[in-house]
Amino acid sequence: MDIINGLLNVCSYGVVGDGKTNNTQNIAKVIEIAAQMGGGTIYFPPGEYVTGTIELRDNMTLYLDSGAVILGSENPEDYPMITKEALKGYNREGHSGLIKAFKCKNVTIKGHGVVDGRGEKWWKNPKNEHRPRAIQPIMCDNVLIDGITIRNSAMWTVHPVCCNNVTINGITIKNPADSPNTDGINPESCSNVHISNCTIDVGDDCLTLKSGTEDDLLQKQYACENIVVTNCTMLNGHGGVVIGSEMSGGVRNITISNCVFSGTDRGIRIKTRRKRGGCIEDVIISNILMDKVLVPFVINGYYQCGGASPDDMSLFSLEKLPVSDNTPVIRNINISNIRAKNVTASAGYIYGIPEQPVEGLTLSNYSVEMLDTDGELKDKPIMAFHVQKTKGEGIFCANIKNSVFRDISVKVINGCGMEFENAEDVRVYGLHTDGTDTPNVVKNSENVQFND
Repeated sequence: MDIINGLLNVCSYGVVGDGKTNNTQNIAKVIEIAAQMGGGTIYFPPGEYVTGTIELRDNMTLYLDSGAVILGSENPEDYPMITKEALKGYNREGHSGLIKAFKCKNVTIKGHGVVDGRGEKWWKNPKNEHRPRAIQPIMCDNVLIDGITIRNSAMWTVHPVCCNNVTINGITIKNPADSPNTDGINPESCSNVHISNCTIDVGDDCLTLKSGTEDDLLQKQYACENIVVTNCTMLNGHGGVVIGSEMSGGVRNITISNCVFSGTDRGIRIKTRRKRGGCIEDVIISNILMDKVLVPFVINGYYQCGGASPDDMSLFSLEKLPVSDNTPVIRNINISNIRAKNVTASAGYIYGIPEQPVEGLTLSNYSVEMLDTDGELKDKPIMAFHVQKTKGEGIFCANIKNSVFRDISVKVINGCGMEFENAEDVRVYGLHTDGTDTPNVVKNSENVQFND
């Protein structure tokens, strides 16, 4: 046996790195030996290791050396099912992740190797939300993911759920642009999370902060809070950094800074809808460069996805409805120092719900240059049934109050620089427009002031 200072070389226990042998059972035996020792390092030397779910325990490190590749098994039976009953209200039933931990402490996944989910067969049925995540710690304390590369995840790539003290540093995620629901990093109902120095290139949102839907009985008990995201590069996803639409437990105390987004459809994306409940609040976003995005910044209170019908007026009515505990709240969002170029749809799009307008938004030092194209309308600025496709338009704000815009510079192709509808107590200091003779339009609003 090869146990040196708590390090277990998997190849000493019958694990074969030939890219063919299914090692699921032998890797489980190595982990059991480490568990009996109270923890240790599960070491993978260079090679290609086919396996199903690897379930880590307390005080364990999974170390992938340079040249080591974990290849996800293509047999669904190698990924045990997670059920609501087993996790007492967990609403993400499905296959266990390729690398998983449940109610553990001090779990580390690190090295310079690769985790390859081999998701191609799973992607053929994009409606199958039971697809396994690549890395899935659930209800864990002290999680570190460092240095590795993850590719071809079958579904969401890194998905910590109800975890505390999570550090994700220096990882690279690469999923094909057309792979369904292959989000990059999705902390859900997690506290005290630090994400830094990562490169994320995926088929859906690059980084999303969530806290469950109204039906997620476990997740919505915990806010997603105290999150720091810095020094990351986001490529080609549907959103650079996204909050929601699963926000029923609340998302708060968030800082996002010093990042680059390229080709990410929307850049900063906040999305929810009626019945979600919860509150998104105290978010600071600063120092972001964007290139080739549809819209740099959106808030969407009418998010249409998730099986909803456009005829459901309890969700999508444009009229003011009664406020209840299930009314989502978005407030105290501070965004500054954003530079976006080659933007195609809109310079910004904020659409709250009339009974609970977006409140306390501050947008400053915000510079957007639209791309002058001769093509058709590119896309909707937000995914809402009643919103039409746009091209080269300015900043649109509906159902917003007690907010400030400062040093806004927009170069538009169509329409005006800024448009307000159903706004109350809004100040704009220093609006600079190019490409239009109409700097601003205000409709059905009260106390909207422009101070140039």
